[in-house]
Amino acid sequence: MKICTLASGSSGNSLFVETEKTKILVDAGISHRQLTARLKKLGVQMSDINAVLITHEHTDHAAALPSIKAPVYVSSSTVSIWKDRVEDLKEFEPGRSFSLNGALVTPFPVPHDALDPVGFTIETDHTKLGVVTDIGSVTALVKERLKGSNALILEFNYDEGMLLYSSYPWELKQRIKSRLGHLSNEDASGLLNDLIHEGLRHVLLAHLSEVNNTPVRALDSASSVLLRNGIEHVRLMVAKRRALGDVVIV
Repeated sequence: MKICTLASGSSGNSLFVETEKTKILVDAGISHRQLTARLKKLGVQMSDINAVLITHEHTDHAAALPSIKAPVYVSSSTVSIWKDRVEDLKEFEPGRSFSLNGALVTPFPVPHDALDPVGFTIETDHTKLGVVTDIGSVTALVKERLKGSNALILEFNYDEGMLLYSSYPWELKQRIKSRLGHLSNEDASGLLNDLIHEGLRHVLLAHLSEVNNTPVRALDSASSVLLRNGIEHVRLMVAKRRALGDVVIV
């Protein structure tokens, strides 16, 4: 399985996943032009994409949908938002797995202030990828679905101290910190701690706030988890905000 972030953060999110038989985008929150240009650097054309999986309807995850020709998979609760705007619309039920050319996709509910937000796992015969990028709190279901992942895309949105003293209005700070908001470095590290196992190899820290976090703080938080557990086999990376990330092979 090949994994590469195309964008990550409040300015836009998209993840490219390639298995032996299929090419998938998870979210398409940047322009069609940007998607095309960044995929081209990977040797991939937009016409090569077999499916686009959407976590939720917020613009930074779905901006390019009206321009996309590939099948777009959305939660059944959000179909009404897209039915007159997306050319090839498919729907899924959170909690019910489906197959994409041999890749098993499992959408599962996550706490976030959207209509029906989900995370995804994507599995092949020997590899499991877990993706949660907008999540306000960690539930038992989230842990259960992500368990056993060989690669993880985890939200490390904000540093608690930076958010507290930032210029954001108090109401916005409360939204970010709420159960339906975003995940702090501390809470994301707690989730990572619960998901460590011998088969975990790569962790991409995603959706970092441009104002309330830094790559160094996020990495320090995640690294401390690995250090406490004596883990040396897991590679940590920060997803780039407005550029192609590193290619990960799992």
